[in-house]
Amino acid sequence: MKHRQLGQTGFKVSEIGLGTWQLGPDWGGLDDRSARAVLRSAVDQGINFFDTADVYGHGLSETRIGQFRKECFEKIFVATKMGQSPRPGWPKNFSLYSFRTFIDSSLERLGVDVIDLMQIHCIPSDFLKKTELWEWIAILKKDGKVKNFGISVESMEDALFCLEKDNVASLQIIFNIFRQKPISALFEKAKAKKVAVIVRLPFSSGLLSGKMTTKTNFDPQDHRFYNRDGKAFNVGETFSGIPFEKGVALADELKTLVPQGMTMSQMALRWILDFDAVSVVIPGATKINQVKENASAIDLEPLSQELHDQLKLFYETKVASLIRGVY
Repeated sequence: MKHRQLGQTGFKVSEIGLGTWQLGPDWGGLDDRSARAVLRSAVDQGINFFDTADVYGHGLSETRIGQFRKECFEKIFVATKMGQSPRPGWPKNFSLYSFRTFIDSSLERLGVDVIDLMQIHCIPSDFLKKTELWEWIAILKKDGKVKNFGISVESMEDALFCLEKDNVASLQIIFNIFRQKPISALFEKAKAKKVAVIVRLPFSSGLLSGKMTTKTNFDPQDHRFYNRDGKAFNVGETFSGIPFEKGVALADELKTLVPQGMTMSQMALRWILDFDAVSVVIPGATKINQVKENASAIDLEPLSQELHDQLKLFYETKVASLIRGVY
């Protein structure tokens, strides 16, 4: 496994991490045994960065990671998130008291005394821009229960706003072949500020695996079933905001560009890793073989400039106009 610096945190993290939204119910659900197998497989592949959130399964994802940490001898870096909890919900979530409560609850579930990285979880832009939020982050940092604070954002506007602030160790963004805006809008500025970039949704909710058809069925608890039009939360978090049927057709077109010897998933990950502004990519996985395939992307040669140019043109001419939601 290859590693990159996580901004100015002092940590070196695996280029491929593990997103653990699927350890809650929103991807159809995994039993405890399967969840543990995925976590164990990730560590066996050299993955040391795990991203979770208090809202994933109402704490279930954090709890499972906490239980795994007790039996894991390898050093792992856990990044969690707060702010989207339905209890107490918005706008009551937005207070120093609520933030302290969220942190204490995550500490208990994760079974640690200090959280490696706590990320503010895609809160509304008007709250993100309130002066008190940044004052609270400074106070919470002094409390000593969180080593580093980051922000998970939906739009490049919010990402650029956060770069202007102190105490921001990382930005978590949606970035994949279907969502290329960060290349021109964010990357050079993040590098200049030495802020880590954490990439979520590298496969566009599975579209960029190339394995979906318009007849693919999803469990009713899976966000790809109930949120494909943004009825529950930002539509951009599901299929990158692209209508499902059109996303399947676009993915089918991309299959002709996959280099020989690569899977489409590996190409999607390798494309992201070719950008040095990226600190870590956090694909999810529900099966051991998915973890292994994801981890193998680091051993592949960078994609050719010709292919990068083709994928840029593909995005600009066929994808960009279809994206819904804040971006």
